[in-house]
Amino acid sequence: MISTIPKWAGELLESVVGQRAEVIHATYLSPYLKKVRFRSNIAHMNFQIGYASVIRVNDIEYRNYTIAYHDIRTGILDIIFHLHDNGPGSQYAHSLNIGDQLYISSPRGRKVYQQKIKHQFFFGDETSLGLACSLLPMLKQNKHLFQFYLELDDENKEVPALLGLENYQIFPKDGSFSQEKWIADLPLFYDEEWLDASYILVGNVISIQTFRKVLKNKGAKRISAQGYWLQGKKGL
Repeated sequence: MISTIPKWAGELLESVVGQRAEVIHATYLSPYLKKVRFRSNIAHMNFQIGYASVIRVNDIEYRNYTIAYHDIRTGILDIIFHLHDNGPGSQYAHSLNIGDQLYISSPRGRKVYQQKIKHQFFFGDETSLGLACSLLPMLKQNKHLFQFYLELDDENKEVPALLGLENYQIFPKDGSFSQEKWIADLPLFYDEEWLDASYILVGNVISIQTFRKVLKNKGAKRISAQGYWLQGKKGL
């Protein structure tokens, strides 16, 4: 999905595929993470682990967001917004208040969950927390062995607990995940069973590329990788 289109085209697109949603609750999990609950008629939407919805954040710009939680019966869905710098997506999410309405697309993208694989590994950062939240119930329901590795800023370290995530380890954003040798020495790789895991890598492009290279060198074959952001790159 392109991140910028003319205003007239965006209005036409919303009239065809957009679904109106209303903000019914909003809370800050930290100064840089905001959880917003919407209500809408979502019965026709296709929710799959790894899919994302498009939201118009100003007249001409759009951003992709993962649905962290949804309940078709009540029409509720949650999005966790990462507020960073002064980008249009962050500005828009920060401005959302109860009663505000917007158009949101049906989720689409690539499925990342492989139900038949016993071991499941997830790597991400603040931008990935919505996906982690949507994945956790499936991991528990299907009795997987799973681990979450989360690369977070200090001010967001308490958020995974607030979200109810389990089996997670938090790592500081100190550049470690850009170093192949450091990643290769992680305790994860001392158990050969984890080389047959399903790996989901999302978030920072540099960290993902490095982690993926190490995994492939170790012989891992089930790797799903998708960058959500890259320093200096707008609208990834």
